[in-house]
Amino acid sequence: MAPQGDVVLEVRDLVKHFPLTQGVVVKRQVGAIKAVDGVNFELRRGETLGIVGESGCGKSTLAKLLMALERPTSGSVKINGQDMSKLRGKELKAMRRNIQMVMQDPYTSLNPRMTVGDIIGEPYEIHSEVAPKGDRRKKVQELLEVVGLDPDHINRYPHQFSGGQRQRIGIARGLALRPDIIVCDEPVSALDVSIQAQVINLLERLQNEFNLSYIFIAHDLSVVRHISDRVAVMYLGKIVELGRDNEIYDGPTHPYTQALLSAVPVPNPEERDSRERIVLAGDPPSPANPPSGCRFRTRCWKAQDICAEEEPLLQIRPGSAHPSACHFAEAHDVVHAAG
Repeated sequence: MAPQGDVVLEVRDLVKHFPLTQGVVVKRQVGAIKAVDGVNFELRRGETLGIVGESGCGKSTLAKLLMALERPTSGSVKINGQDMSKLRGKELKAMRRNIQMVMQDPYTSLNPRMTVGDIIGEPYEIHSEVAPKGDRRKKVQELLEVVGLDPDHINRYPHQFSGGQRQRIGIARGLALRPDIIVCDEPVSALDVSIQAQVINLLERLQNEFNLSYIFIAHDLSVVRHISDRVAVMYLGKIVELGRDNEIYDGPTHPYTQALLSAVPVPNPEERDSRERIVLAGDPPSPANPPSGCRFRTRCWKAQDICAEEEPLLQIRPGSAHPSACHFAEAHDVVHAAG
């Protein structure tokens, strides 16, 4: 992993609520889906921040907010000190060069009617100042070579490539504008396990080569541990635990993180038998009507009266070296659940 430097991304009190309305002719708001509800973190140059959590916790909405594909209800997303939410028009377009995205599904994220050369070169059409027309073909071929593909395949179409090769094309497209940050939204979940390792190794090599910063969103905790410097655990729109990869995986302090890690498959039968499996009761609450206080309390075996009355802040608790949003945060040995 690349050496970590200055802060390139700063997220403060980020909120995204989607209104719930009633009525056909006259619509009135009757509530809101609280998809992201007060998220704070920083990302340094050359660092990878993994974001994990179950489906519906707000990971993909967070990615869209970082990319300015969605406007926040409140809060800020600052890239190199500039607040993306306050930019419009040409200023926003210019700032978007600094943050790019690798999509989840390599089969639907590439236009089947465009050649690979056109797909990777499209950012140069949008940001024409980056590469003059005469240089674009050469730049695209260089990008193909960088991601491990044959530059002579520039005129082929996506259907002529495997899933892993298509994801490499998506990565090449993300690299075209030489961004500071790449948001990887489940970039290997649609790939075979053997191909996943190749793509992860490619991402790590590119990070070292170009000093990239990654936001790596995934549900596979083993993959996240392999690539991440720090890990943020999300639950119902909030980050409930944040720390270095070894802190989260070897000594999780939030009950939700402990439950997640206890569910990770373990290949060694001896370790599997000795590990405690934590089974959560009930289903996740609705983001339109989250519980009072701690949002995890309705499924937590540690919950007490204070959990319903007072929302726990994401902060360092006694006996812990990293922040956790739990009144009763305590390190828990998961017996190398994700190792």
